[in-house]
Amino acid sequence: MRDKTIDYILRATWMSVSKMYNEQASVKGSTMSTGFALISIDPETGTPSTALGPKMGMEATSLSRTLKMMENKGLIERRKNPEDGRSVLIHLTDFGQEMREFSKSVVKTFDQVVKNEIEPEKIETFLEVAYKINEIVNSKKIFKKQSLLAQK
Repeated sequence: MRDKTIDYILRATWMSVSKMYNEQASVKGSTMSTGFALISIDPETGTPSTALGPKMGMEATSLSRTLKMMENKGLIERRKNPEDGRSVLIHLTDFGQEMREFSKSVVKTFDQVVKNEIEPEKIETFLEVAYKINEIVNSKKIFKKQSLLAQK
């Protein structure tokens, strides 16, 4: 993979990780996106439905489908927000709490195995590079510069 683009390596790696997570989730009749949602919901106080999308990086329509499916499976329940009657808090059911713990264990196992297989210095470098790539993308520097170059 040495002569591949950074984009290709990021996508191929994420696709492998995503496939692995979905395989593990399927053991419990779940999906990776459901597991990620469970982990993103505050187990004590619940989470406003409007805060989940940005927290998970999901579009509202995809999140809405995921939450509806989770509600149908008995993982979550929607309750009115006592501080704001217009909004809804998403709370985990007992089954949702159980599945949240399973999802967390899958993520922690992956994290631990990777850390056991790769030297700490390389992990640190990887994290620095990943954060920097994210910063570059979020700063909109990539295509702003390109469009300026095209104008010259």
